[in-house]
Amino acid sequence: MKDVGLWTFSKVVLNHSHPCCPDQAEILKQHRELSMFVHCTIETHKEAGIRPSKTYQSFVAAADSHREVGFIEKYVRNHITREVRNISEKDNAKEFGKSRAAFDYFRDVVSFDTTYNTNRYNLVLGSFVGVNHHGKSTLLGCALMKNEDIQLFKWLFECWLRCMGGKAPKGILTNQCALIQRAIELCMPTTIRRWCIWHIMKKIPSKLNGYKGHIDIEQEMSHVVWNSYTKDDFDRN
Repeated sequence: MKDVGLWTFSKVVLNHSHPCCPDQAEILKQHRELSMFVHCTIETHKEAGIRPSKTYQSFVAAADSHREVGFIEKYVRNHITREVRNISEKDNAKEFGKSRAAFDYFRDVVSFDTTYNTNRYNLVLGSFVGVNHHGKSTLLGCALMKNEDIQLFKWLFECWLRCMGGKAPKGILTNQCALIQRAIELCMPTTIRRWCIWHIMKKIPSKLNGYKGHIDIEQEMSHVVWNSYTKDDFDRN
């Protein structure tokens, strides 16, 4: 029968063919449930900064033996990992909801910035920031990017728009990157793009450094830019 891949059972023994080991009972599935007391103790110890191994040993000490505890140290670690993941998911969902709600109210003008990157992993941080009715910055989304190219910017803008309910902002402020401009034209054709004044002013010292009296020129330009709220103000200044 082996040649055709079939087997025939000639005898079945339902009794255990080997002795059971009571010392290993805690690893069986039916012993994996943790009581509410154990749950609370694990969470309390975690908040106090006590390591999982120490937490487990406290249960062992209270029960006088590993056998009496009813679970192994791995379950303590799994519980902590599961709780951290659940809290993180809840926080992420909460923050996403807040960002989307804020965008519905304050989507007139949004700033998209990529000037920050992490030193360790060299990932670019792209952030979408708006301004609320108190004049305070409010985060509307962010992403870590491996590099800056047209396809990545396009993908990021498409994902962000989906998260914001498919609504594009009326205006967006960015740096002078041509790739960002092209991605905005493709993904948000009705959105008006303007250069961020902060990026422009940051470049002024290097542009004027070769001129005599450049410090006075920089101060005068800063006064004109930051103290002109209308076109007439700008012309007068």
